[in-house]
Amino acid sequence: HLQTNIRTDQELQSLSVAKLLEKIVAKENPTLVLLGKQAIDSDAGQTAAILAGLLGWPQAGSASQVTVDDTKTSVKVAREVDAGIQELQMPLPAVISADLRLNEPRYATLPNLMKAKKKKMEVIKADSLEVDLAPRVQVLKVEEPPARAGGKKVADVDELLDKLRTEAKVL
Repeated sequence: HLQTNIRTDQELQSLSVAKLLEKIVAKENPTLVLLGKQAIDSDAGQTAAILAGLLGWPQAGSASQVTVDDTKTSVKVAREVDAGIQELQMPLPAVISADLRLNEPRYATLPNLMKAKKKKMEVIKADSLEVDLAPRVQVLKVEEPPARAGGKKVADVDELLDKLRTEAKVL
């Protein structure tokens, strides 16, 4: 458990999270770091890519299936793209961000919930990792897009082409 002094109305930005995770990775020495696809607060989806860059590790985003090979030296990742399913293979260690299809929920039984409650969870204070958590990006303004003009019906292809040439000026 990583604990910060940041209030709920303050933003912990992707770069800061990646730097905190980099310190944890250095301490734990895992061969695979699995992250969510995007944060629920900023919706940025940047932490996995930034972490991979900081570590110098390969990264696959939006994984819907992950298979570690028998030798535990590489990982095969399937990810959904516009054209279908893209399969990637990369060496370990690696960083992978998960798509919602990767998770198949399992429901814990009552005895296992009780066991989990008794387990000690290490609490690491973010201050102890000496990472500057100050925001680097400031949102200046958010505004709605301009209202779109209503569509027009055309009688045939010739009228459509004429309007594309004269009004829209795209042809």
